Amino acid sequence: MVSVRSVVDRVGPTLLHALLVPEGCPAVGDVVIAEPGAESAIAAGDLVLGVATVEAEDAAALVRTSASRGAAAVLLKPPLAAKPPVKRAAKTAGIALIQVHAATSWAQLVWLLRTVLDAIADESEALEEGGDPGSGDLFRLADAVAAVVDASVTIEDTNSRVLAYSARQDLTDPARVATIMGRRIPDDVLARFRSRGVFRELSRGRQTIFVPAQRDGTLPRLIVPIRMGGELLGSMWAVVPGPVSEERAAAFADAAPVVALHLLRRRAHTDAQRRASAELLRAVLEGQVPPRRVAAELDLSDEPHRVVVVDVSGGDSRDAEGLLLALLERISHGVGRRPVATELGGLLYVVVPDRAGTGWPELRDVLLAQPVSRRGGVPRAAAGAPGDPTALASSRAQADEALGLLRAGLVAGRAVAYDEAWTALVLHRAAAAAASAQVAELGPLGVLRAHDETSNAGYVDTLYEWLRHPGDPRAAAERLRIHPNTLRYRMKRLLELVPLDLEDPDVRLALLTQLVALRWS
Repeated sequence: MVSVRSVVDRVGPTLLHALLVPEGCPAVGDVVIAEPGAESAIAAGDLVLGVATVEAEDAAALVRTSASRGAAAVLLKPPLAAKPPVKRAAKTAGIALIQVHAATSWAQLVWLLRTVLDAIADESEALEEGGDPGSGDLFRLADAVAAVVDASVTIEDTNSRVLAYSARQDLTDPARVATIMGRRIPDDVLARFRSRGVFRELSRGRQTIFVPAQRDGTLPRLIVPIRMGGELLGSMWAVVPGPVSEERAAAFADAAPVVALHLLRRRAHTDAQRRASAELLRAVLEGQVPPRRVAAELDLSDEPHRVVVVDVSGGDSRDAEGLLLALLERISHGVGRRPVATELGGLLYVVVPDRAGTGWPELRDVLLAQPVSRRGGVPRAAAGAPGDPTALASSRAQADEALGLLRAGLVAGRAVAYDEAWTALVLHRAAAAAASAQVAELGPLGVLRAHDETSNAGYVDTLYEWLRHPGDPRAAAERLRIHPNTLRYRMKRLLELVPLDLEDPDVRLALLTQLVALRWS
């Protein structure tokens, strides 16, 4: 059963926006274009496209007619879809109303919707058989394309990862062998192709790209971008002995749409699995799911795991979502097997095992290697303490607390683990409790604070460092970036302003408690 919501989610918010999806919507069966005077073509479960509808009255009538025939949803472009009469008609009739992005081609949308429906159907069959839809087909396709172009072929995604390759190996070179063995183009080979402008040409939509032989022995390549609806999904690479005839190059390019269809189906399956895992993880982190379901349904190994929270802040908020998505993609392919991840409250949460090789240490390295965005966004990450997979909610709370320390600048750097930051956590929690009790309002400290506000004398900071480094004025002065004599002078002046018995250990302890409350809360 294919729901309206699942179809909208698959196509994505760039093209479709659900204005109304009432409960009990019929399952989606097919896509139909509503032509004036041909309403009889509408059947139960149809997604009805109001291609020729331009007036609100006609749109409302189409909504009512579609609902009466059991259609699943009506799709209209703005501003028609959001017109009050149209929305009222949809709500009254109990039919889903979907707004199509204004710049979307109706022909493209029809093809894409039908592709999504086919992909979901294929997924269901593959899942029943316990397989991964499209994986075997891609290898068979690589063999078929290799026969067409008479060359060894690899099919790669947009990140140069190998998805499939042909069995034919009669013409090969070290670059192809390394690519297949490592399941992606090696970095040095990638750099050489990039320097020749290969990936720039792929992004520009060239039908075929020929790369001559290189000095290091890399054989010529014929490359074809795999596109669908203007989106680059990947590329096909053929190892050839030299320049290829126009006929063979055209035949190679003609195979790209077929491969694109399989890549879309494969991505739809992957996205469905990722979405299901993300929804379950979100529920787990919010404490809405019994912990015992976690390990089995999220496919977590029986070992300690950490919840890592990733935040991108400090830059343009419009860029934050894109940065988080880019980070998720980088994390997914830079840390062992694909980790379980979800977005919650504008933050990215990732669950990783607490072990070297595929866990938190590698994830920390990946995050620290992520550059600051052009708009100033700074990726920060905090990990909860390692624990049993059934305790992810607790690890999430710890990660959130550690992230708060990072955001407040109470710990240095861009990544921190809860169990490593125990000193900062102790001081922060003690300061928060002391601040709520208003301990800083007691005694003569208020006089020093008031004096600092008017004269910028720095007495409060001076006293704090003096108490932190008892008997070591040089270390205290170094923290303040002043000369030790300046420190002694300040201490003399502040004691003239506020008489304090600093020989009394209880006075020193009380002052330090007050200053910690001010500094760490």
